[in-house]
Amino acid sequence: MTEPHTLVRTLGVRSLALYGIGIIVGAGIYVLIGEVAAAARGATPIAFLLAGVLAALTGLSYAELVARHPAAEGSVAFVQAAFGSRLLARVTGLAFATAGIVGAGSIALGGATYLADYIDLPEPVLAAAAVAAFTVIACLRVSESVRLAALLSAIEVGGLLIVIAAGAPALAEPRTPFADLVPHSTDVLLGVAGGTFIAFFAYIGFEGMANMAEETVDVGRTLPRAILIAIGASAILYFTVALVVMLALPVDTVAGSDDALKNVLQLYAPGWAPAFSLMAVVATLNGVLIELVIVSRLAFGMARRGLGWGGFGRIDPRTRAPVTATLAAGAITVVLVLTIPFESLVSWTSGLTLAVLAAVNASLWRLKRVSPRTDLARSVPLWIPIAGVVVCLGLIAAEVARALLA
Repeated sequence: MTEPHTLVRTLGVRSLALYGIGIIVGAGIYVLIGEVAAAARGATPIAFLLAGVLAALTGLSYAELVARHPAAEGSVAFVQAAFGSRLLARVTGLAFATAGIVGAGSIALGGATYLADYIDLPEPVLAAAAVAAFTVIACLRVSESVRLAALLSAIEVGGLLIVIAAGAPALAEPRTPFADLVPHSTDVLLGVAGGTFIAFFAYIGFEGMANMAEETVDVGRTLPRAILIAIGASAILYFTVALVVMLALPVDTVAGSDDALKNVLQLYAPGWAPAFSLMAVVATLNGVLIELVIVSRLAFGMARRGLGWGGFGRIDPRTRAPVTATLAAGAITVVLVLTIPFESLVSWTSGLTLAVLAAVNASLWRLKRVSPRTDLARSVPLWIPIAGVVVCLGLIAAEVARALLA
C-alpha cells in the first residue's frame, strides 16, 4: 500500500507527452510568431526549426538526468547530486519556482487579453480569476489534473491544425515566394540567428516535466520518451504553422503582428476565426494549470529534502496531491497578476529559466565525468550538456545585449 506522504505513479507516455506539448505550445507560436518574423523575415520557419534543435540539446540532458535521479524536485535533485551543495540546490529551486510562478502569471495575463473580448472586466481581474480557478483544479488528483491539461493541450494543437488546413492553399499560390524562405545573404543569416533566439522561448516549459517523475510509471523509460516526443512534436508543429503563415501572408504583415494566425483564418476560412479565438484562450490559460502543478511538486520535493518549509511536504490524504504547496503557488501568482505588468513578468521568466537550464546542463556534464553510468536506458554524449550550457548562456547574453541596446 502506498504511504500517505508519497505521490502516486499513474502517468504514462501519452499523458505526459500531451502535458509537455501543452506547456510548450501554450506559450509559444500563438504569441511569438510575429516577433520571430520581425527578425528572421521569410526564414521564420527555419528559425523555429533551429530553435527546436537548440531546445532538444537541453531536452536530451533532462532525458538522462530524470533516469539518473527521478525525483519530484527535478532540477534541484540534479544540481545537488552533481555539486553536493545544499545552497546551490536551494538557489536553483527558488529560481525555478520563481520562474514557474512568474510564468503562470505572465500566461494568465496573456490569456486575459483574449478573455477580455468575451468578458467585460479588467484584464488583471480576469487573470486572477483564471489563476484561482486553475489552483483549485491543481489541488485534485494528479491523474485528473493531467487529464484536463491533456484535453486542453489537444485543443491547442487543434487550433494550430486548423490554421495549417485553412492556409494550405498558400502552398500552391504563395504570397511570399519560396525563394524568400531560404537565407541568401549575411544580413538575412543574422536575422535568422536573432529569430532563432526569440523562437527558443517558444519551447521553454519542457523542463518542468521532470518534476512529475514520482508520479510517472517506469520513470526511467517513460519520462525521457515523453520529453523528447513533446519537443519533437512541437518543433514539427511550429515549422509547419510558420511555413503556412509565411506563404499565406506578406512578410511585412506577419512581422511584429500579435494575431498572424488569426489573420490567416480571416483570409482563407473566416468562419473559423471566432472558434480559433476561443482556442487561443485555451492555449494560453492551459499553461497556468500546468505551471501550478509543476511548482507545487517542486516545492514538495524541496521540503522533503529540508530545502524549504516543511509544510509544503504535506500530501492531502484524499487527493494525494501537495495541496498546501499548490495553494501557496496560486496565491502568490494572483498577487503578481494584480500588481506587476505583463512585459516585466515575461522578461523575468525568460532569464530565470535560462539560468536554471544552464545549471542543469552543467550538472549532467559533471555527473557524467564523476559518476559514469552504463545501466541507463538513455545516455547522451558528453558534448550534449556542454552545448546546452553554451546555448543557454548565449541566450542570456543576447537578452542582456538586447535590453542594453533598447
